[in-house]
Amino acid sequence: MSVPTWVWLATIAGIIALFFFDFLFHARKPHEPTLKEAAGWSLFFITIALLFGGGVWIVWGAQHGTEYFAGFITEKSLSVDNLFVFVILMSKFSVPRRYQQKVLLIGIAIALVMRGIFIALGAAAIAQFSWVFYLFGAFLLYTAAKLARESFQDESQGGAPQYHETWFERWAHKTLPSTREYHGNRLFARVEDKPVVTPLFFAVLALGFTDLLFALDSIPAIYGLTKAPYIVFTTNAFALLGLLQLYFLLGGLLDRLVYLGLGLSVILGFIGIKLILDALHENTLIFINDGQPLHGVPEVPIWLSLTIIVTTLVVTTVASLIRSRRGAGGSD
Repeated sequence: MSVPTWVWLATIAGIIALFFFDFLFHARKPHEPTLKEAAGWSLFFITIALLFGGGVWIVWGAQHGTEYFAGFITEKSLSVDNLFVFVILMSKFSVPRRYQQKVLLIGIAIALVMRGIFIALGAAAIAQFSWVFYLFGAFLLYTAAKLARESFQDESQGGAPQYHETWFERWAHKTLPSTREYHGNRLFARVEDKPVVTPLFFAVLALGFTDLLFALDSIPAIYGLTKAPYIVFTTNAFALLGLLQLYFLLGGLLDRLVYLGLGLSVILGFIGIKLILDALHENTLIFINDGQPLHGVPEVPIWLSLTIIVTTLVVTTVASLIRSRRGAGGSD
């Protein structure tokens, strides 16, 4: 997939413009979005992402178009799973609803920058070392097993996923002068004429580190569906741009998606296996088949990947809603 430099620059400029529009429109005046507002903006960003995918299909062909849509659906699904942790973080720091937009937007900006760096590093590593697909595949299989185990544990305990404070957050709490009181939507304030950081700062910090961990899962996952850095970047960017609106739109629906983690573990496990099969096709490791590619290994076409991803998400979502409805009926 050959993408001219001017197309890269125009795409990055457009995504930055969309982000700044989102930030200025929603965060300049702190408020709690209504359901109608959140639904409208969610539809707006999803429509832009789908139209962009149509453009990829027209310009670069059906293969790359299908890769884009498979990648976008996967990244969007992983983003929805991330919202569980975002809800926990907002509760942990007792962030007022009207200030949550700013925290989320800054966190999304941090995530976009970090993923851009990871994408560049991943592309460079893949270009130089084809065996990196073995590492990506193994990591995704490990992540899938971990996510499945956590999903079963949450199911047996009847609770939500837990958030554990990172070492950097603990260090920041001990080192930086801070206040326990919110000062509007400011990250920094002055108390008794001394500069301090507010709880909103620590909420953004926690969100940034959480996004870093999520990037470690999502970047190998998208590289399992496409090797085109342009598609990897744009699918990640569009998945993140609509995350703020999804947070407020889904709200109480998140705790009803009880099988989402299990469905995502199936998707990540499938992509992990696909990555390892791709690595075997391009094998250069001397201790595997004397360093020669294994051409007899089955290939997984992108249409099959898209079908499995969509089917898994539909089945787990429907099963979650049925389970939640039965649970609500049994508690009456």
